[in-house]
Order: sequence, then C-alpha cells, then structure tokens
Amino acid sequence: MNWKNVHLILVREVRDQLRDRRTLFMIFVLPLLLYPLLGMSLFQITQFIREQPTKVLVVGFRDPPNFPKLVRADDDGTLHFADELFSKVENVRLLQLTMGKPEDLKEPEESEAHPHGKTTTQRKPSAAEQLVQSGEYEAVVYFPADFNSKLNEFRDKLQAVDRNEEGSTKEVNRLHVPSPRLYYNTAKEKSQLAYVRLREVLEKWTDAIGQQNLASRNLPALTAKPFDFAPVDVAEEEERDAALWSKILPFLLLIWALTGAFYPAVDLCAGEKERGTLETLLSSPAERNEIVWGKLLTVMLFSVMTAVLNILSMGITGSIVMSQIPNFGPPPPLAPIWLFLALLPMSALFSALCIALASFAKSTKEGQYYLMPLVLVTMPLVILPMAPSVELNLGMSLIPVTGVVLLLKAMLEGRYLEALPYIPPVAAVTGGCCLLAVRWAVDQFNSENVLFRESERGGLTIWFRHLLRDREDTPSVAGATLCGVLIMTIYFFMSTAMAPPKTFATFMTHAVVTQLVVILLPAMLMTVICARSVRQTLLLYFPRKSAIPAAILLALALHPTALVMNQVLQRLYPVNPELLKFGALLQDGSPWIVVAVFALIPAVFEELAFRGFILSGFRHVGNRWRAIVLTSLFFGLSHGAAVQQAINAGILGLLLGYLAVQSGSILTGIAFHMTHNAAALVLPSFFGETILANPPWSWAAKLSPQGSVETYHPFIVAAGIILAGAILRRMAQWPAALSYEEELTEAIRERSEQATAA
Repeated sequence: MNWKNVHLILVREVRDQLRDRRTLFMIFVLPLLLYPLLGMSLFQITQFIREQPTKVLVVGFRDPPNFPKLVRADDDGTLHFADELFSKVENVRLLQLTMGKPEDLKEPEESEAHPHGKTTTQRKPSAAEQLVQSGEYEAVVYFPADFNSKLNEFRDKLQAVDRNEEGSTKEVNRLHVPSPRLYYNTAKEKSQLAYVRLREVLEKWTDAIGQQNLASRNLPALTAKPFDFAPVDVAEEEERDAALWSKILPFLLLIWALTGAFYPAVDLCAGEKERGTLETLLSSPAERNEIVWGKLLTVMLFSVMTAVLNILSMGITGSIVMSQIPNFGPPPPLAPIWLFLALLPMSALFSALCIALASFAKSTKEGQYYLMPLVLVTMPLVILPMAPSVELNLGMSLIPVTGVVLLLKAMLEGRYLEALPYIPPVAAVTGGCCLLAVRWAVDQFNSENVLFRESERGGLTIWFRHLLRDREDTPSVAGATLCGVLIMTIYFFMSTAMAPPKTFATFMTHAVVTQLVVILLPAMLMTVICARSVRQTLLLYFPRKSAIPAAILLALALHPTALVMNQVLQRLYPVNPELLKFGALLQDGSPWIVVAVFALIPAVFEELAFRGFILSGFRHVGNRWRAIVLTSLFFGLSHGAAVQQAINAGILGLLLGYLAVQSGSILTGIAFHMTHNAAALVLPSFFGETILANPPWSWAAKLSPQGSVETYHPFIVAAGIILAGAILRRMAQWPAALSYEEELTEAIRERSEQATAA
C-alpha cells in the first residue's frame, strides 16, 4: 500500500469537508454553543421550579387526649402539623391540610356480600379514592371512627399491666388499634411526593406516642430503640465526583464519536456518488484500499474533533453549572488522558463502520437512514455498563464497546490496579473489531455492485412483481437477511407468548412447536416465494461418500472441546438459575425422545433454514467466508435464550457453514449437527457411569455431583482437536462449488495479484 496516495486522499477529503459549512457547523460551532445554551436554559428553568403546596384531606381525626398533638390551627385558621417533632421533616409546611368529617367519606367494606352467600373482592372505589383519583386532593388520611377509643383503651391496658393486674398482658396482646389509611396515587408525581412527606410525619407521630407510653411506665425512651445505625460514608469528595463523571463522560464520548463519524462518512461516500466525483477517484492510480484508508483517516479525524470539542464544551459548561450545586466537583484531573486514549480506537471502529454503511447508500438521504440502526446496535452496548450490577470482569471485557466503557469507568474512578488485567483483552477485542470493520469497508469499495447499484424500485406492487418475475435460482442477500430477521422476530414473540414449561411433556411440545413455527415454516415459505430452484437453494444434493462419516467423526472428536468451551462460557457469563430448571426436566423423560426432539429435529429444521435458505442467499455477496459468518450470526441470535447458548451456536454455525460449502450438501451439516447435539445429551452421562463403574478410568474426566462428565482430561481434549484438524484439512482439499459472485471475486483477486506481481 502506497501511503503517499493515502496522504493525498486524506488532504483532498479534509479540504473538501472544511469547505462544507454544514460540517463546520456540526463540528466546531455546535459544540461551542450547545452546552452554554443548555446551561443558560437550565438556570432559567430553575426559576420556574418552585415547591408547590400539596392538598391533603384529613378525615375523622380528633386529637386523642393526653397524646402528642398532630394538628393544630393558627390564629388565621391555617391548619398544619403542630408538634416541634416535625420541624425537621423536609417541606412539611407545604402540606396544605383540610379537615373532613367521617360521615362525608364512608369507607366501603373490603368485600361485598353475594346473593348466594359468596363474597367478591370487586367493589366500587370509596369516596376517598375518588377524591385522589380526580386530583381534588393529592392524598387523603382516613382515621377510623373508633381510633381514639381504641388508642385510649390501649393506654388503659398498659396501665393495668403496670399495676400487675392478672391477665392484663394477654388483653394488651389481643387488643387491636385500627390503622389509619393513607390514600395516594402512584400515577401522579405530586401525589407520590405528598405520600412520602405524610408517611414520615405519621411515623414520627407514632414513635412519639410509643415514647410517651414508655415514659408513663417510668421507662426511658431508649427501651424500644436502644441503638440506631449510624451511616458513615467513607468515600472522599473526589471519589464521589469521579463516580458521577465516570457515568457521564464515557457515554457522551462514544455517542459524539459515532455522530461525528457518521455524517462525514455519508458525505465522502454517498455524497460523492451524487456529485459524480467517485468515478474520477476510483479511476485514479490509487488502489481501493488506499482510497478507503484515506477516507477512513479523514472520517476518524472529524470524529475525534467532534468528540473532543463536545467533551471540552460540556466539561467547561458543566463545571460552571455544577459549581452552583453543593458537594459536586470537577472531573478527575487525569480524565482527558483516559478519554483520549479510549477515543482513538473507538473513533477508528465507528469510522470504518460508517464508511462501510455509507458506501452502500445510493444518496445522502438514504445514507442518513442508516444512522438509526447503527445507533440502536451501539446504545445497548454503551448503556449496559451503567447498570450497578455490571462489573469489569473477563466476560464483560470481551464484549465490544462495553469493555471499553467499563475500563474507562474504572480509570476515571482511579481503580487502576483493578483495571490493569483487563487492558489486554479489551485492546485485543477492540483492535480485532477495528480490523474487521476496515476489511469490510475495503470489500465494499471493491464491489462494483455496492458502489454503483441501481436505484430501488418504488411501490409495493412493483416490488412484489419484481420479486416473483426476476427471482433467481437462489434467494438474494436481501431475502436471506429478511428471513433471518423474520425468524428472530417470531422467536421473540413466541418466547414471550408461550408460558414456561413445567413438565417434560410441555417442554417437548414447546421445543417442537418452536422449531416448526419459528425455524422451518418461515424458511420454507420464503424458499417458495424468493427462489426458483428449491433443490439448489436448500442444497438437496448427495455429498461424496466420505462426507457424512467424516462429519459424524468430526462431531465426536470435537465433543470434549465443546464441553470445555461450555465450561469457559459459564465461568465468563454465569447461567441464570431459572434456566437450569429446564435442564432438570430432561431427566423425567425417555432418552430416545430427548434425542429426537433436541438432536434430530433441530438438525433437520435448522440446517434447512440457515445452511439452506439463508446461506444460499448470503453467498451472493461474493465471499463465502463472509456468507458463513453472516449465517452463523443469525444462527447464534436465534438461540438467544441464554448468552452462553447464543455464543455456542454462533461458533457451531461457522463450522456447519463450512461443511455445507465444502460438501455442497445439506446432509453433511445435518449429520454433524445431529451427532453434536446427541453427544452433548447422551455421552456425558454414559461416560460418567462408565468411569464410576471402572475407577481406573477416573483420570479421564472430571465428574459432576450428579455423576455426569463436566470436562475431559486435557490429553483427550488435545487428541480430539488433532483428529478434528486432520479431518478439516482433508475436507479443505475437496473442490467447493462457488457461486457466480464468488467466482467473479476470485477472478478479480487473481488478476489483482498478477498485476501486483508484475
């Protein structure tokens, strides 16, 4: 690659972007104006935020004699809580009290009589409930009619206990003082606020009555509550500030890095198509990868500048605004260093993704539509680390974007020793994602079908006629994508609509229905609609004689490795205990039924759908490995009940796709898939029983408490990997049938290599 050409393209693209007033405004002007304007708006909004009084109706209350007073009236008739005990209750004066009579709000019974002697819990809302629901009062405090008498009776019984009267203690225990009711509406914030304040007031009043009862028996107030918990916050002020900033800064950094990369990428790719300058650039002596690298560095530069300016503007404005808030300080002093170190790889990743997507767009208008899917994929990965239960560990560090956010949070909070072990995995995953994204962008520019694709046909009727009239022997890439999305959508609604199985029979029924409705039915319907040749689409051919035995032997050889991988995934991402209950249901049924439902049926249905229809459609992209990866991605997402199962299925999908491509038959994948699932269901228990019956073989595996194999000895795992490698090496020598696009890609690659060598 000629870096001089890359430099020339970089200078050209930067100069063109600096001439665009929209780009200059988005990168330089908007960040400098946005946050100061937001700060000014915040100050102005706070002028309108005032604590408003909340209307509270107190019904049936009469101050009990010889008890602490709860309500008193001022000279002007204003009612408020009387005792000094409530002076420390926050904004208690904002509770605007109104007294009501019990007869005005007659409380209904908890249940109403039924004509046939039964009772029903259905009843009409009481008058107090209607007043709160209508908004006339934010809360209603209802005191039962016999509240005072019962409270006085309770005091009298206590005095009887104090006089050691016989049976007085039992009478006190049997005596029940009716509880006042507090009506409020959780659907209205003002009513919730009134509830919080009233609850604190009533609890303090109740405590005061209890302390008075103790004092009447010459007992100190500490008798009922001899001690209290004294909270001690050991966090220093800098640590509290860092903990808050660590949640704000990474989110803003990544969102603005993505936004700053997207719009220049659309202009440099789709915009050049509209201006007609892309053909001139492609006809220059620069190679396609040099063009991509020049554009990538340009987009990355603008992404970094956008993020830096936004963070600086937000930091300065935030420091000024937050200085008005007590107990809140500036960001950590090393925050700029950690933010910049995290910004570079993430800008590279987002820039490559944006260029690849923008190169597919026919116009800038179409390119802007691609921002939302990219944001929808990125946002969960950025928001996930904000959850309190998500911590930086090896499993989380291997998740793209999420690992960077967690590592950045740890650095901003000063937890350097905790973050140090996870820097290599985060760097490796991020670097790998960047390389894959750049490779994808280069491949997009190497595809003439992507750069100069035809305009889309408009209208649903025209599109459907085109789908039926112009369909090929195998489905298109769009058809394969639609099928994968349709399977995931149906799976989502089916999993939420069907009740969790509780017996072996319902578990089997659930599994069969899911395979039939979610997996097989959409694929078969789309095969009939989107493809002319069912046989070619579903790879309904007989493979060579050695293919099926080789696939079965390969599955058995990889069985120990699959168990090890499953153990590793469970350590990285612990399994939800609720999912383990489903596995226990398998012990209640016949092993033959379990193998048929979880080995045979998935092997046939899933292979026809994924390695049949979807893989055949993705092979039109012109790269068989890309088609295999895309198919395995959908295959993994369709097993999304647990993240461990999804990762396992995704890795298994790579191997199944390779077998389908190399053998040219769906039967090879079915044989491997069925053997793999059956081995996972049967062999651990079988070998566990064998080892228990033959103690000298105990070295061969580690058994679980139930007596099944958890992991095999490393020697057995290594032997299986060597055997599997030999089988795959032999399969690699089989001549694979390539699609037309794959043959064209291979021819272009060979011509390019010959030209480079010459």
